[in-house]
This record gives sequence, C-alpha cells and structure tokens, in this order.
Amino acid sequence: MKRILPLVAALAFTAPAVAQAVDSQGAKQLSDSLARYFGKQAFDKGVLKVSVEGDAYKIALDIKALVDALPDQKPLKFDLAPYALMVTPRSDGSWDVASDFSQSMSFEFNGPEGPQSMELSIKGGKGTAVYDPNLAAFTSGTSSMAGMTMTSREAKQQVDVTAGAGTATVAATKSANGGVDFTATQKVSSFVETIKIDDPDSGTNFPITLRTPELSVDANGKGVRIKPLLDLLAFAVANEDEAKLKANQAELKALLEAALPVWERIDGNYGFKNFEAESPVGKFGATQLNVTGGMDGISQNGKIDYAIKASGLTIPQQMLPAWAVALLPTDIDLHFGGANIDLDTMARKTIEAFDLNKNPPLPDEFGKALVDDFKAKKPKVVFGHSTVKNGDIEVAMEGEVFFPDSKKPDGSVTVDVAGYDKIVDALKEAAKSDEQMAQAFPFALAVKGFGKTLPDGRLEWVIDTTADGSVKVNGAMLKGPDAAQDDSAGQDDNSGDDGANGTDDSTGGDDSDAGDNGGAGAKLQP
Repeated sequence: MKRILPLVAALAFTAPAVAQAVDSQGAKQLSDSLARYFGKQAFDKGVLKVSVEGDAYKIALDIKALVDALPDQKPLKFDLAPYALMVTPRSDGSWDVASDFSQSMSFEFNGPEGPQSMELSIKGGKGTAVYDPNLAAFTSGTSSMAGMTMTSREAKQQVDVTAGAGTATVAATKSANGGVDFTATQKVSSFVETIKIDDPDSGTNFPITLRTPELSVDANGKGVRIKPLLDLLAFAVANEDEAKLKANQAELKALLEAALPVWERIDGNYGFKNFEAESPVGKFGATQLNVTGGMDGISQNGKIDYAIKASGLTIPQQMLPAWAVALLPTDIDLHFGGANIDLDTMARKTIEAFDLNKNPPLPDEFGKALVDDFKAKKPKVVFGHSTVKNGDIEVAMEGEVFFPDSKKPDGSVTVDVAGYDKIVDALKEAAKSDEQMAQAFPFALAVKGFGKTLPDGRLEWVIDTTADGSVKVNGAMLKGPDAAQDDSAGQDDNSGDDGANGTDDSTGGDDSDAGDNGGAGAKLQP
C-alpha cells in the first residue's frame, strides 16, 4: 500500500487535453477520458470522482470505496482518506498538477497465520508537476515530505520504518526511437528500518536494524512505451467479458506487439551513506554502499546488469578467528549479469501462437520449442571486472559462461590476485592452531603453482571450461573430457565393455592434450 500513492500519481491523469475553460462540461469530458482506463463502475461506485474547484479540476481517488465495493472477504479494518490531484489546463495543451499526499492510513486483515496490519503516516507531503497528454508522462515534477513512519505486523514478524525529510524529482522527454525517456531522483534523510523476527516454532528470534543518514534513489529509462501500455489497459477495461475478449483477440495481439519492446533500457541505483546493519552477531557497516541494476527491454540481444559497490566495510570481528581479521575486505566492487537474452523472439512467437478460443490457448509442445529457441541464442552469464580489496591484497575476476544442452558450463573466467603471498602467510599462521587451515594451506600453495606471474607482480589464472567437461588453467589441461556415454549402456551384455572403452579413449585424449601443452601440461595432468 505504501507504493500505491506514487503509482496513482503516474496513472490517474492519463486523459487527453480538454477545453481550457474549467467548468462542469470539462469535468465530464475528463471523467469520460479516465473511465476508458478505470471503467465506468469506478465512477458509479465513488472510487473516482472529478469535480470543479475554482480554476482547477479535482480528481479524487477513494481506495476505501473500492474496498467497500469488493464482493469477497473485506479487511477487518481499513482507514484511508481519499487521495486527490488538482489539475489545471495550460495554454500549450499540457496540465499543471498539484497534490498534497500527506496521509495517515491503516488496515488490518486475517492472513494465513493470523491478523496482519499496517499503519502508514506521511507528513508534509506536497508535489507539483507538468503533465503532457501527448507523451502520457510528467515532463517535470518535484515533491517533498517532512517525514514518514510505517509499521507492519504479522504473526511472526514486525517491521518498523522511519524516515526524515525527503525530496524527489522527475523529468521526461520524447524518445528518439519512440516512447519516453525519463529520469527520476529521490533523497530521504534519517532512514531507519527495524525488522523483528520471532518464530517460537523454529526458535528464531532475530532482530536487525538498518539505518543510513541519507538514502538516495536514481533511475533513468529510454524508450518506455507508456501510451501502448495504456492502450492495453483500456482494452482490458473494455473487454472484461470473456466472450468479448475472445472475439477481439486479434486487436489484443496487435496491441501487445505495439507495446514491444516495452522499454529500450531502464537503470536504477540505491545509494546508502554511512550504512549500518545492527544484528545480534554485531554491527556491519559501509561508509558508502551502492546497489545498481539495469535491464534492456524485450529485445533479440538483451542484457541484464547488476552491481554492488561498497567502501569502508566493517564486519564484526568477534565472530571470526583472529587470523582472519587481516583478510577481511574493506572495499568490494562486484559486477554480474546476463547477455544474449532473446526475449523478443519468445514474445512475438507467443503472441502469434496463442488462441483464446482453444484450451489450452497454447499447444503443449509450444513451451519446449520456445525454450529450445531461447537456448539456441546461447544466453550467457557475464562477470564484469569485479574486485575485492583489503590493504595490499586485491582479488579481481571477470569472464563469461554459458550453459549448453549438456548443462555443463562452457566459458572462460580470469582471476588475478595482488598480494597473494600475504594470503598464504595468513593461512600459514592459521595452520598452527586451526586443523582446517592446516589442510587448506597446501592447497593454497598448489594454486599459486598454477598461476602466471604478470609484469606488475600479480598472479593470474585463466580458467577455461568446455561442454565436454574438460578444464584448463592458463592453457594447461587440469581435467580432461568426461568419459563418453553410450545411450545403449546397460541395455545389452556388452554395456560394461563399452563403458570401459569409453574411459580408455578419454584417457588417451588427456595424454594427447598434456603433450600439446608441454611440460606445464604434464605437470598439471592428474
């Protein structure tokens, strides 16, 4: 519920410009335009209402009226004042929009494990914006609040959130390739979230408090197809009847195709200054923490990207052995995601193939064919250049891997380390008193032997894996291909001999590869 208000602000005013004169006729035109997206019943039941107030129209949304009109089980308690937008037509066809979203709300209902409730209060919430009906977007806008509190209760969990003053901005322009480009920012001060988990059945009692003096959110998008998406919403409202929907499925397919790729690209970032996470095991923290994510729209060669970056990391030392403290990371910069993601072919084939007049609308074999097409484009997991640092020690990694039909990884990953000797020294010291580290120490020395020394003194390992199960490190065969499997194995008396021969052939392959790689290959050959 706490996200409903900004959603309404984005969608509630999706009407074409009416006459500049603010009067009852204009209010009716505005009501008729909004009914296209929300249905006439929304006005009949008092969920939406448009009225004239001075030189502006007031668009009121009453969620409580919507809840009261629900035919099924209603909440035990629901208290929320109507939310209103004041809109004034401008001479250029756009609209001035103003709102006071100061709000106090609460609701309670019976959940699967007992009563659940939420209370939300926003103080000093005000916003102004300019809305362009031609773009179906806010071309500019600002908002602010004095503070916010929220409490959510469940049978085994309670969440309390408080925040201080906050500001937000939004801007949008027409995209060169269709749709809308937008940017949005938000800053909130003194953010604190406390989560208390108390489950007597499992014996779990774990409170955790997250806090930051400044939380920031930045987002931007390219080519967002707002109008086609609104057309789909209008179609859904006009075709609620199943028979009518089936009769008009050709129009539905055309609207779905028009909405592609939904957006070209959307990226977002959450930033936390002086972040702290306080728990029963101690306090975790970072002077700066950023979590980012982005994804292409529905395209033939889409990408998904994620990143986590933190500096000034602190980790409770009492939960670690003394020797490990020197190895704790102080800075991380991790990048990962996916590429070669063909959702466009999947979407278009699905739109073309479905038939609402059949049961099921898609044939049973359709899903398998779709997955096969998706795999044929070789989607892959991508590890961007990522680092973990601590003093003179830095571990870096990058590479990419995809999973062919064999389900075994095929790709290459490069790992390089600065200060590897310091890691070995720490493990050597730990081995004196820790049996597990005593077992790990020889392995650390062996790994160093596989590495290649770079001109700057870093050690590098290029790890290549192929679908046949083989693994190479810096070009030397570490593991040969897996034994060939005969599909008829176990079905005749000669199956045991076939398996043995397959193993022998595989071993021969290993020997050949080792010879090609010279002495290093022979040294690494298991």
